[in-house]
Amino acid sequence: MSWLTGIAFTAFGEPVKWADMIGNLLGLGALALGWRRSVVSWPVQLLSGLVLIAAYLSGHVPGLIGKQLIVIAAASWGWSRWQRNRRETGGIAVRFATWRERALLAGATAVGTVAVAGIFLAVPSLSWSPWADAYIFVGTLAAMFAQARGWVEFWFAWIAVDIVGVPLAFDSGYSFSGLTYIIYFLLVLAGLRAWWLSTRTARPSSATVLQGATA
Repeated sequence: MSWLTGIAFTAFGEPVKWADMIGNLLGLGALALGWRRSVVSWPVQLLSGLVLIAAYLSGHVPGLIGKQLIVIAAASWGWSRWQRNRRETGGIAVRFATWRERALLAGATAVGTVAVAGIFLAVPSLSWSPWADAYIFVGTLAAMFAQARGWVEFWFAWIAVDIVGVPLAFDSGYSFSGLTYIIYFLLVLAGLRAWWLSTRTARPSSATVLQGATA
């Protein structure tokens, strides 16, 4: 598997490894499958994480490596959860999280980010950008958790991660990853729209609007 660390081509003066290219393309596929609510999204995401770890090992980007480790763990759990839901209901239902669920997710993400950043700050050799790495590390976990739960907020979480992930990827010398994350962002917007629309209940066309009621 040593060929994975070889150079596939050069983009913007930066060498792009085979692992970086293949892993990101798999990630795009996983996101597209998630948009379609396909259980196959999870094993593809898991494989993407494994390949990207090979790409990042030679770089000083522990936050990105940590992100992929979280992806692998979350993908394994999410895969199991979606398989169980499909067996029980025949499909993958999505919904908006409750305000309590949103608060818990946001709170856990904030606390986790501070905790991980504290570790990076205490051990400078772990990261040259501790807060950004911690944000991506914990934000990815939050996004994957929300996806496994079938929450529409999953897409908002990925948008928040990409806002930091794109510039960090370019600064770290992973130009192809940065470009891929931009495409991720476009897919996220499309996926957000699709999941959002799926939560809406169509009104019966024959329904009679009572006098004084708002149509």
